[in-house]
Amino acid sequence: MTHKRPVLRRKLLAWVQGRPGKFFGKSLRYLSEPLQQVDRTFVLHCGRRLSYFGGCDYFRLSSHPVVLAALREGVEKFGLNVAASRRTTGNHALYEELEYEIAEFFGVEAAVLLPSGYTANLAAAQLLACNFFTHVLADERTHLSLKDAWRMLECDSPLHVLGHRDARGAALTAKLLGKPAKLILLTDGLFSHSGQVAPLDEYLRLLPKNVPLLVDDAHGAGTIGPTGRGTVEFLGVRSPRIIQTITLSKAFGVYGGAVLASRRFCEHVVALSRVFIGGTPLPLPLANAALASLRILRDDTSLRRRLVFNAGYVKAALREAGIELSDGPGPIVPLIPRNDRERAALQRRLFAANIHPPFIRYPGGNDKGYFRFAISSEHTAAQLDGLVTALTRRA
Repeated sequence: MTHKRPVLRRKLLAWVQGRPGKFFGKSLRYLSEPLQQVDRTFVLHCGRRLSYFGGCDYFRLSSHPVVLAALREGVEKFGLNVAASRRTTGNHALYEELEYEIAEFFGVEAAVLLPSGYTANLAAAQLLACNFFTHVLADERTHLSLKDAWRMLECDSPLHVLGHRDARGAALTAKLLGKPAKLILLTDGLFSHSGQVAPLDEYLRLLPKNVPLLVDDAHGAGTIGPTGRGTVEFLGVRSPRIIQTITLSKAFGVYGGAVLASRRFCEHVVALSRVFIGGTPLPLPLANAALASLRILRDDTSLRRRLVFNAGYVKAALREAGIELSDGPGPIVPLIPRNDRERAALQRRLFAANIHPPFIRYPGGNDKGYFRFAISSEHTAAQLDGLVTALTRRA
């Protein structure tokens, strides 16, 4: 067996050097193929440089030079990890500064920083579970993290799955359950599979006045609303009944999540949520980068204007060509192929146009998979025209 050790050593060395494919072959089953993003709007795929319309880095802030400089500065000043809960010795002034800036950006009383958007939903749910809701209402296309949050909300409370964006159905369900029922509603703000928004205004109007809404606004935060405050601002609703959660890994291009709510609610998250109490917080360099990203998006309004223009341009051109699209405001263009032949033909056209085909199978979207094109503020006019041509050209 000793003769195999040099080979194994080379394989391990290749892995740590970031070249696993050379020795280990294909990715594990169910993983997508490895991609290397380059030049902000391109990826390297099988040796080819292709325009990239996947992912959710809507402003390409993950590669913004100021954000990267803040990340490097964070490593040099703070190291990688506080290695403790914020409830013990792991709190840091940078976390509190970031929470203050997040609350200011979104116009809420307070924010609690979590390691990810997924854990932000879990932390909010752990606090809400203390209220012992008798029934949980949830949009049928709610994100996985909210479904996991419901499991923490159980307290012997059954889940009632609602039709997608069906406020009247939610109201009817509430009426059938009767006045003694203590309800909570779970929904995405902006749905990632379609770019449409949840009817939060109708939920607030039609549901009983004591029903809170836990809203995962991962895709709405930063992208929609006059100042980027997300679905709540886009719809012009503001209510103490809404608990909004966000991620910093999409529009803000970094990492981390936050719960946005009243000061009292946020203080209770810190005091009672096991996810918050027992977890190690976001690495400080990422917190420093997120702070820079937040300020860029707050101060540079041209980013949102370009995003709105680019998304509107593509959608208008596709509709003019006869392609039906949803009426959502998000910078997301979904296309569902009718069969495998149509999917393969579209993939060939995209590759021929030097565009990476973002075909995905993801909960909430079409069960057989679909193409989801995420438009960014940084795509060039030539890239947008190339995408429109590839999508509208007849096979």
